[in-house]
Amino acid sequence: MVVDLSVDPHSVPPEFKKEGPDWFAIFNQNAAAGKDAGPSGKKRSLDVGLVHTLMHESVVCCVRFSADGKFLATGCNRTAQIYDTKTGQKTCVLVDEQASKTGDLYIRSVCFSPDGKLLATGAEDKQIRIWDIAKRKIRTVFEGHQQEIYSLDFSRDGRLIVSGSGDKTARVWDMADGNTSKILSINEDTVDAGVTSVCISPDGRLVAAGSLDTIVRIWDVQTGQLVERLKGHRDSVYSVAFTPDGKGLVSGSLDKTLKYWDIRPILAGARNGAGALAQSSSNIVKNGVKEGGEKGSQSTMNFTGHKDYVLSVAVSHDGQWVVSGSKDRGVQFWDAKTAIAHCMLQGHKNSVISIDLSPSGNILATGSGDWQARIWSYNVQQ
Repeated sequence: MVVDLSVDPHSVPPEFKKEGPDWFAIFNQNAAAGKDAGPSGKKRSLDVGLVHTLMHESVVCCVRFSADGKFLATGCNRTAQIYDTKTGQKTCVLVDEQASKTGDLYIRSVCFSPDGKLLATGAEDKQIRIWDIAKRKIRTVFEGHQQEIYSLDFSRDGRLIVSGSGDKTARVWDMADGNTSKILSINEDTVDAGVTSVCISPDGRLVAAGSLDTIVRIWDVQTGQLVERLKGHRDSVYSVAFTPDGKGLVSGSLDKTLKYWDIRPILAGARNGAGALAQSSSNIVKNGVKEGGEKGSQSTMNFTGHKDYVLSVAVSHDGQWVVSGSKDRGVQFWDAKTAIAHCMLQGHKNSVISIDLSPSGNILATGSGDWQARIWSYNVQQ
């Protein structure tokens, strides 16, 4: 079911909109809870509100919460910042004084270690810096990527970090010794298969990567073997996120849609250490596009409604919501089980480049080309 939420806010009944000084949210009347509220006899099922606006000195490329939700890290030109999510106060600025002073140096990805003591930053200069937050000093630099780093993710146990780069590889790094334990390469003749987004499954066994060549790939962390290739998007995939139960994967694409992939068919194989995916599957594409994976994973839902590129996706810690940020400047809240949009949030003056949902509590962060990061609250109405 597609619901157009890009309507004039003035034409929306008051119980289905919420406005702040420089933002508004429109709620889907068809997805409302059937309880009395206003003339329609319906009540919206979701509430959102702006908590903090965090001003930056350049485009905010990335936002990421700490595991306990108490801090938010942001990345922009040359610096990473850390903010207290309750007060909105900036608690830390991390800048590498040794980095070249010429030109820009955008930090494309930030990620806290699970214990909150370290922050990993990935930048345009191909380096991954691991910062000791308390000392505000670089503890380690991971080198090896041939192009800029677009995405980072820690494993839940903090032992591994995975990185995705424009060089067509994802790399798995061992935090204990700083060595690359696995290079997950896209060894295919695709013109541009730069890796835009990576995430590690909740159990730490799989790495998913979105790529410029429209395909989502999944590797086995232990063996480094490619175990699934998900086809269906019609343009570059810019963001991927596992569901909390590890059985699903959500991807966002420049084709303006999100997809939910049911990856249960490959989970048994990953547990048993089954063999790698054959590179020469000839029956995958029929009539141009066939949705699904070569090992049986299926695209079971399409999330349609954004008016422009989907740049970032996240799944809530309870698995109830999928949230997406887009070049259309909007953020959409989708029911993770039905792909129905419940809310469209407009507050940024430029593309919403990055979003993250707090691992603990109903808090959303957005980072934008308008030089702002914002922290929002969202709540389910009973």
